[in-house]
Amino acid sequence: MSEVTIIPFEEQYTSQVVELILPIQQEEFGIDISIKDQPDLLNIKEEYIETGGNFWIALADGKVVGTIALVALQDHNGAIKKMFAAKEYRGEKQVGKKLLDTLISYCKEQGYERLYLGTVDVLKAAQKFYKKNGFELWKKEEMPQDYHLMDVDTVFFKKDLT
Repeated sequence: MSEVTIIPFEEQYTSQVVELILPIQQEEFGIDISIKDQPDLLNIKEEYIETGGNFWIALADGKVVGTIALVALQDHNGAIKKMFAAKEYRGEKQVGKKLLDTLISYCKEQGYERLYLGTVDVLKAAQKFYKKNGFELWKKEEMPQDYHLMDVDTVFFKKDLT
């Protein structure tokens, strides 16, 4: 398996991002969600980068094998969205960790103080991953006002960066 590199999103990878994320959501985890429910995936530059956040992809042999997005919130807060890794790049391949570390170091450089995220109850490995990386369980009603709650999300996390 080839070396994985993390780079900021480029438009040429849009279809590969969609082709990575949708099957993970729909087939692997049985989440009832389509591209129509996620128009942000077809407008990554406008939805994430131009609004003050960012979006990174993990590449192996020129193929997208992972994604992570940052949404800028008020009060030095950020939201993690669209964190996905291809099945064969999870675990020891550390793609998720590399993506998360990239996002966190960017956030610290940019003066973010807290990160928030929501995930789905069935994603037990994801929850374990976030806890292992210093995130604490957080109450839905304590999420920042400007955090966009997704209907499918049932478990929430927070991490202090200060």
